[in-house]
Amino acid sequence: MDTTFDNTDTGTPRTMASQLADTILQDIVTGALPPGSKLKIRELADRYQAGVIPLREAVSRLAMSGFVEAEDQRGFRVTPVSRADLEDITSVRQCIESEALRDAIESGNLEWEGTLLAAFHLVRSLPTVTGDPPRMNPAWESAHDNFHQTLLAGCRSRWLKLFAATLRTQTARYRHQSLRSQRAAERDVGEEHEAIVKAVLARDADRACELLRKHFEVTAQLALQNDAREQALASTGALRTSVSRRRPAR
Repeated sequence: MDTTFDNTDTGTPRTMASQLADTILQDIVTGALPPGSKLKIRELADRYQAGVIPLREAVSRLAMSGFVEAEDQRGFRVTPVSRADLEDITSVRQCIESEALRDAIESGNLEWEGTLLAAFHLVRSLPTVTGDPPRMNPAWESAHDNFHQTLLAGCRSRWLKLFAATLRTQTARYRHQSLRSQRAAERDVGEEHEAIVKAVLARDADRACELLRKHFEVTAQLALQNDAREQALASTGALRTSVSRRRPAR
């Protein structure tokens, strides 16, 4: 994920606050800072070995981006995730990116096609997960983000591409969640990307948009399945704890 809070293309040195915002955002996206968790500035200062002032600015920036919520007189917390939020983001993303992709197919040139093929081959060549326990491969995640950005690069509307990038960032947490689904291993993301690229190169806008919408829908379904599983496990654990506490002493 390449979201940053300064325009690095200008060559302007990035502030400590913007660097911290990116680091905290990455921890939110990967779940290292869980949804709904409190963000206490003093604790964050210890965690990131940073000063209170730039940390407060970083968290305030994240509040404006929607990843953090500011609570009156109660500080900050990581914005919770929910079925309703995921379904809303997915639906809007399907609409926005389909429109952008349709325009890109209509107006994109050969240079765009070549860049798209290069982006596809890169993301296809990288493993999606890494480590033990397995987690999303940061190199794949960066290449995946670049692939979807390149897919829409031929679109003539700056605003469509801006809204698409915003929504893509907002779905990052759910994408990580989808990989934890028990059925994630059955999915071939590479094949999904390849089918989209083939439809784009054939200039078949209807099929390309249909495949893109389905691509987003599968991610959402896996994320929801994992969320339901985690909630069930949490409920079972809470029930066992409750039963254990009620058992009479022997």
